[in-house]
Amino acid sequence: MAALVIPLSSTLQSFPHIHDDPATLPPSLDPFTITNSTGFLPYRTSPTLLPEAFKSLASLLDRLPVVKDDGSQGLLATYELGPTVLADLPDLSEEVDKLVTTDNKPDLFTVTALFRDYTFLASAYLLEPCWENWCKHPGGGYGLGRDTLPKSIAGPIYRCAQLSVPQTLPFFPGAILNPSHRLDLPPFMSYAASYCLFNYTLDRPSKGLHYANLRLVRAFERGLDPKSSEAGFVLTHVEMVKETAPLVSGAVKILDALEQGGTRCEVNDGFREILNAMGKIEDHMEDMWKHSKPADYLSFRVFIFGITSQSMFPNGVVYESINDDKPLYFRGESGANDSIIPLLDHLLQIPMPNTPLTKILHEFRAYRPLPHRQFLAHVASKAEQLGVKDFSVRDKETVVLYLKVLDHVRSFRWRHWLFAREYIIRRSPHPTATGGSPIITWLPNQLSAVMDLMVSIYETYLSTDSEVVSTSDGTPAQQDASVFAVYEKQLVSMMEQVQDQREKLAREVEKWCKERDM
Repeated sequence: MAALVIPLSSTLQSFPHIHDDPATLPPSLDPFTITNSTGFLPYRTSPTLLPEAFKSLASLLDRLPVVKDDGSQGLLATYELGPTVLADLPDLSEEVDKLVTTDNKPDLFTVTALFRDYTFLASAYLLEPCWENWCKHPGGGYGLGRDTLPKSIAGPIYRCAQLSVPQTLPFFPGAILNPSHRLDLPPFMSYAASYCLFNYTLDRPSKGLHYANLRLVRAFERGLDPKSSEAGFVLTHVEMVKETAPLVSGAVKILDALEQGGTRCEVNDGFREILNAMGKIEDHMEDMWKHSKPADYLSFRVFIFGITSQSMFPNGVVYESINDDKPLYFRGESGANDSIIPLLDHLLQIPMPNTPLTKILHEFRAYRPLPHRQFLAHVASKAEQLGVKDFSVRDKETVVLYLKVLDHVRSFRWRHWLFAREYIIRRSPHPTATGGSPIITWLPNQLSAVMDLMVSIYETYLSTDSEVVSTSDGTPAQQDASVFAVYEKQLVSMMEQVQDQREKLAREVEKWCKERDM
């Protein structure tokens, strides 16, 4: 009798390392290769030391912070970084190509560390005049940044960001890329590969991945002090993302069950796995208030702005010897580039309004690591193909779990709005966020979308006024009183909160827009 052959799921076919032990993965892989044990974190912590050929870069980064690791003033404290870069840093572009593994493949792990470090230096160099203006003229705005990035930074950062095959990028007009590297990132500071997720190490590796053991690799303002608000801002994000492994495995479980004819129980288990992960993620997110003080944020925020849709760079930035010396425009570092909520947006098939604000949401995709983009695109495609939302609303228990996951998307985005309001809007008249999105209206665009969907799902399938829900075969059935005896009080409280926040959000956006003549 022939053995039963079960075809591989499309997820495993597309992401062959998803079940691998991260310790077995070679440095030739993108550090953000996704596994179901590391989630959206890199599969190992980032290097803290650069190859010997880049000692001049390492020296500059050690001297760069406003307050260095030893407590003395750094180059940004005295506004001397720019001249020092021009005097001390050679163009090491060709050295990037020499970073190969023992089997002669590009060492993407080390290349990503260089990408992180060159993007740190690029941002500090371009925004140093804004930092000086902000320090010397409080309340006077940022002024203008430098509009030219010297070849000694532009060349290597461009080389690190290159693709695996020669092609033209929409954000890199006319640029033909060298086929020897595969990061596929815009050559500017990003959330994952630069400022946050590839910018931590462990104080004592044996103690594991928990907040008190996390340390920064690079910083702008207070050196490597783990008690600084800048460290708190970065490391709180790391603490959140460390919980994403079950988020990934839960999504894969749901898609695989639908694709391979699995049971509804498997789908429900996938949703429960996601719910458990999101509870932990949001608990860590709430810790931002104590790890990174609102009054401190605007200071180091100066260095994470982008160079598009920003008053500091009205004409973009020329990367010397790149793109025929025509100006380039890139969005800045932003927590909105994290992959947690986009994963759930795609899996739950949350419809976004057709607005210019949603267009910015789509533009942010290019700034995520390539493995993240590929995985999110896969989830979006499979959720649409398999009908995750339609399947979920056909069963009384599944639709409750689906709504609960939606509520985590809502509460996560609501917290993000509160952070924006308390850390930025109340403290600065600057109209744009670091990523170049409108600071007041952009987050409410997405938050309103998920709340609208929650109301629609609840009123159609779960409210006490609803006469029917659907069974697993899609046919109408009377509500099961036993199911709603368990969930009714919880659901009613949840939806009351949604209605309250919808009204409060609308009032706040109207208030802030009116005060700023928007």
